[in-house]
Amino acid sequence: MNDATEYLRFFVTLIAVVDPFLAVPIFLAVTSGRRDESRARLARAIALTVFVVLSITAFVGEALLTIIGASLPSFRVGGGLVLLLMALAMLNAEAGPVRHTEAEAQEAIAGDVGGIVPLAIPLLAGPGAISTTILAAEDGGFVHRLAIVACIAIVCVLAWLVLSNAHRIATRVSLTAMNVATRILGLLLAAMAVQIMAQGLRELLPGLG
Repeated sequence: MNDATEYLRFFVTLIAVVDPFLAVPIFLAVTSGRRDESRARLARAIALTVFVVLSITAFVGEALLTIIGASLPSFRVGGGLVLLLMALAMLNAEAGPVRHTEAEAQEAIAGDVGGIVPLAIPLLAGPGAISTTILAAEDGGFVHRLAIVACIAIVCVLAWLVLSNAHRIATRVSLTAMNVATRILGLLLAAMAVQIMAQGLRELLPGLG
């Protein structure tokens, strides 16, 4: 990953994986009855949490794989499968159990958690986003990882903009329109997931190439 095209591919994939539009209905439920200032603080906290989690992942994720003895090719296959499951749920305009369970959503709506969980983790910065970041940061130096972090920062700013304007989006954009956007992102994510899995399988089983 050493040219602008690859960074753009990571950026687009991460947008599809994070997909803050999926978090809008839960964010609205969690912040129901709150003042605008409280909603704004929660949106900032969620975006900042996602940034911190994924940035740390970019620097230590590959080392963690080494510690547990997992190879990058095998992680490509596993990570690609996770992304594919997420993409299939997105094609149905659903968050899916990979992002969060129904119990987690109900817990957030009931106010038993602060909102950062499960909105930031695991809905936005979940297994898919973490896997995508680890794979993008592999075999790269410090400058490369800084570029990855820059891409993460832009995605988090976009997520903050969506969540901080969630109530305006809900009144001006129909649920159908948001679902269409989610399905398009899901289709892009499915293609990327298959590509990642295929690359991992070629590395694990050279005879397939």
